[in-house]
Amino acid sequence: MTTASLFVRMVRWRVAVTLWFFLLIGAAAQGPLRPGVALLLAAASLAASYVVATTVNDIADRDVDRVNHPRDPGRPLVTGAASERDLWRTNAIAAPLAIATAALAGGPVLAVSGASLAIGYAYSLRPIRLSYRTWLAPTILSVAYAIVPYALGLLAAGGRIDRVDVLLCAALYSLFLARINLKDFRDRAGDAAYGKPTLLLAHGKTVTCAVTGIALLVGCAALVAALGGHPGVVAIVSFFGAVILSTLWRLWRTSDPRDEQIAIGLGAKMGNGLLACTLASLVLQAQGAPEGMRVLTMAFLALVYGAVFLALNDRPDEIAIAYKG
Repeated sequence: MTTASLFVRMVRWRVAVTLWFFLLIGAAAQGPLRPGVALLLAAASLAASYVVATTVNDIADRDVDRVNHPRDPGRPLVTGAASERDLWRTNAIAAPLAIATAALAGGPVLAVSGASLAIGYAYSLRPIRLSYRTWLAPTILSVAYAIVPYALGLLAAGGRIDRVDVLLCAALYSLFLARINLKDFRDRAGDAAYGKPTLLLAHGKTVTCAVTGIALLVGCAALVAALGGHPGVVAIVSFFGAVILSTLWRLWRTSDPRDEQIAIGLGAKMGNGLLACTLASLVLQAQGAPEGMRVLTMAFLALVYGAVFLALNDRPDEIAIAYKG
């Protein structure tokens, strides 16, 4: 496998799209969304930083991944498609690329990207190895996956932090924290075999679901405040929150691993819908659209994602496959 193809594979596009979603939300919150060089450079730096994180994590967690992801093409070190040396070579290219593109976008972007790289290394490598620290792992990882992309979008758009930015960061951070805690269900076997003290293994299913539920409620409340608190916005955000809570309840009640993954996958789909509504609302608000049009657009997206939820709920094998991907 060439270094270029390995770089592309290590981006892991499903997660990268979520990161770019956060970046666009950060940019859209500053005013009319105008794609420019700075925003493209910030997006490129974010992708390269993520490749740095995935390569070092795959190297550090190779044995764990052999249990959790034995046939996952997204883990080339486990499948034998790439060697440890290949991953280090890709890492050695991705890190300077992240720094160079960030530097071209400006000093503040470079500072944020530098913090992202530091978290990526600290998460997987000794002596810090955040991935083995029960409470720090999800809380710091949420900074890298939610706050950093938002900050990059804000800076690339030339914005300055205000009350709305603080609320949006709190919302995105809490929502991502709610999501990342559930990853431990998928990786439970390997984590247990190699002594990884995740929240799920250290404190059990009830605590993990409770933490996720609290984070979800905090995130929804912050999001409503950030988007202005219009009754229509409250209703739409509450709809998404209620549906996601129902999947969390389903997760807590089941003891079947397959049903757990279906519940998590369904909740993740609705979380994506909440992000889509947030971005649409901010874009329309920046363009001066009437309040009613903004709420109507969010309601339409809620309807679409609600239909997707019902369709996938009737075909659980598809959501299970999508989640595992």
